[in-house]
Amino acid sequence: MVSRTSFLLFYFIIIIIALIMPEGHARHHHHHHRHSYPASQISAPPEASPPAAPPSSEGDDWRVYDVRMFGAIGDGATDDTDAFMNAWENACQIDSGVLLVPYGYTFMIQSTIFTGPCQNGLVFKVDGTIMPPEGPEVWPTDYSRRQWLVFYRINEMALRGHGLIDGRGQPWWDLPCKPHKARYGRIVREPCDSPVAIRFFMSNNIRVEGIRVKNSPQFHFRFDGCQNVHIQSIYITAPPLSPNTDGIHIENTNNVEIYNSVISNGDDCVSIGSGCYDVDIRNITCGPSHGISIGSLGKHNSRACASNITVRDSVIKNSDNGVRIKTWQGGSGAVSGVTFRKIHMENVRNPIIIDQFYCLTKDCSNGTSAVQVSDIEYSDIKGTYDIRSPPVRLACSDAVPCTNITIGDVELLPSRGALVLDPFCWNAYGEMRALTIPPIACLLQGFPRSVLENDVGIC
Repeated sequence: MVSRTSFLLFYFIIIIIALIMPEGHARHHHHHHRHSYPASQISAPPEASPPAAPPSSEGDDWRVYDVRMFGAIGDGATDDTDAFMNAWENACQIDSGVLLVPYGYTFMIQSTIFTGPCQNGLVFKVDGTIMPPEGPEVWPTDYSRRQWLVFYRINEMALRGHGLIDGRGQPWWDLPCKPHKARYGRIVREPCDSPVAIRFFMSNNIRVEGIRVKNSPQFHFRFDGCQNVHIQSIYITAPPLSPNTDGIHIENTNNVEIYNSVISNGDDCVSIGSGCYDVDIRNITCGPSHGISIGSLGKHNSRACASNITVRDSVIKNSDNGVRIKTWQGGSGAVSGVTFRKIHMENVRNPIIIDQFYCLTKDCSNGTSAVQVSDIEYSDIKGTYDIRSPPVRLACSDAVPCTNITIGDVELLPSRGALVLDPFCWNAYGEMRALTIPPIACLLQGFPRSVLENDVGIC
């Protein structure tokens, strides 16, 4: 017969086992019969910025150089440039060095070039706030005026953290050479040499993760002559009417991944220039903006090449354009191997657009050559468009038509009203692989002889 003491001891042991049982084990049994179903075929992009949080430990193998160790004040008014440069020089010289911008401080630094080469595994960790001097009148007048934070000849570096890089761009946007559209109309003026906020130049194996960037005077990020660039979970924002504030611009850069990010600005969310190939853009929330663009290419009769570019599983909303390819008359080279797949449009003025007559003035003339556009795929593109423009516009060069355009599973309806505008095509050759809404009957079949006889598309 079991005594009362033995029974109580057995009961106590059962309670202890229940309390120490791993949480994941209990959850596993609790949800064993539950099923979840995706709300959409397009994976849901992030809708908000990564939360600000205190910095986490980098681990025992990391050596951290807090900029305050080198005299940085972090009051938002004192010039902390020298402290950042000294911290950089120390972190750059060792493996797995960390330059730390600590949480809870605001650091003001001048136009600065962080130069390599550095040892492997360098981390520029932004948990606080970095900002430049405010306004054009306090910036240098030499080339440094065109850029703010530059990383030059760096190999294997991460720019990450939960902090903010604030470009303080409003005084630059108000310059008369870069007018606001709402205030001055669509007047074209020469650039003001406004600074790019963050530029990577001739650098390889770069990761940008987690940080927030806002209100750049010009482009927020620019990558020139780089290889192996991975961008993930970043948040870029600027007002819809802020001029030339592209989110991410790449030029002569290859093996690029841009994932899981939110970009809302006054120009292209992502712009892809000449010399770029192997670019993968996925799970982006874009807008208000000018959309995601390849180009502009071929300006001043130049040769431009871009290939193997994919944009997928993304949302573009309240934007002037959706997915765009734009080239100037008179150029040469080629855009080829481009895929736009599983993209949701919300109130976009030009959801699908190829513009080979790109021009910023009214006096551009037709050229006898053009950047060739070929092997372009549009599939599973759905949503709504602004009825001021047709949902599909394929305006291809008179001299070098677009070829091998494939379109399937496109459903684009007006965001208001019942009028479905007809697509516009000019010299665009390709095929329909599935029914579309609206029908794209203007796409030409076959392959034009003029392209076979023209060598402008050689890259």
